[in-house]
Amino acid sequence: MNPWIAVGALATVAVLIPVGMMLVSWLLRPSVPEDSKRTTYESGEVPTGGTRIRFNIQYYMVALLFVVFDIETVLIFPWTVIYRSALEGGEGIVAVLAPMLLFIGILVVPLAWAWKEGVVQWARGPQASETQ
Repeated sequence: MNPWIAVGALATVAVLIPVGMMLVSWLLRPSVPEDSKRTTYESGEVPTGGTRIRFNIQYYMVALLFVVFDIETVLIFPWTVIYRSALEGGEGIVAVLAPMLLFIGILVVPLAWAWKEGVVQWARGPQASETQ
């Protein structure tokens, strides 16, 4: 038997089930046309203003820092898993710890620079700026 028959059957079922559910839903649903169904809905609030808003550049900087440290977490986790077994395998603590300390150091230096430059501080409103 050709193994692609099972893949084709699974693909067919994967397409037929959602299409069938949408068809049954379309046949059974009540039809109540209203203009309010065509308006934009956002969390129960009536939207006001335009959809094109300028975000502060600091929002993107904080988002980039978040991504960097999220990736750092993803890379540190496997290292912590093998840390103990590497020590038990006869590696010296310097040989095991030095690469991770270097990695963390590479991330801390730009964070310190960003902190010094005020990138991680949220934008102040005009009233807060006047009081200082």
